[in-house]
Order: sequence, then structure tokens, then C-alpha cells
Amino acid sequence: MRFELPWPPSTLSGHAKGHWRGKASVTAKHRAWAKAATLSMGDMAIPMSGDIEIRVTFIPPDKRGDRVNFPNRMKPYFDGIADALRVNDSRFLPSYRFAEPVKGNPCVVVEIL
Repeated sequence: MRFELPWPPSTLSGHAKGHWRGKASVTAKHRAWAKAATLSMGDMAIPMSGDIEIRVTFIPPDKRGDRVNFPNRMKPYFDGIADALRVNDSRFLPSYRFAEPVKGNPCVVVEIL
């Protein structure tokens, strides 16, 4: 299963400043996008237990980002994927790739293996 999600904004980063209420709507929107994208892939045979491998490829808008912090921004996406699969996201075993920037179409490619 492979799908693309919008580039997660820096406001989803764990170290983003500001009141939680301002971040809540952005978090909810990205969580919903991930759930919808996962559900659009149709039924997937997920084992009842054990790890679920997920490969994430970051395709940033430019070279200014901090690759160490990109995975922090994925939490709402992982929550939405878990909602769609009806699993606890603690089962996810993510691996990360970092692609060259693409102007005009930054995104995150998610593959559930």
C-alpha cells in the first residue's frame, strides 16, 4: 500500500511554540487526511499482532528543513493511519528516507509494507 500525503508544516513539529489550541486544528486536519488516504487504498490484510512496517519518504519543498525533525511532524499522520487500520500506532515500525527537494509538490510518501 502506497500513498502520498501533503507536506507536514513546521507547526506539527514537537518543538513548535504556541498554545495547543492553535495547533489542534492543524493536527486534526492532517490526521483526517492520513485516515482518508489509508481508507482509499481499500482493505489491507493487517496481522492481529506484531510490527507493522511503514516506510516514509520525505520530499521537502526546499533544503532549509531540518531532517532530524521531519519524523516529529508525522505523529498526526501515524494516528490517522492507525485509525483507518484500527490498530494501535505503537505497532508501527517506521523507517525514513529523505529525497531531494521538489518545488511545487512537496509531500510525504507512505508505504505500508
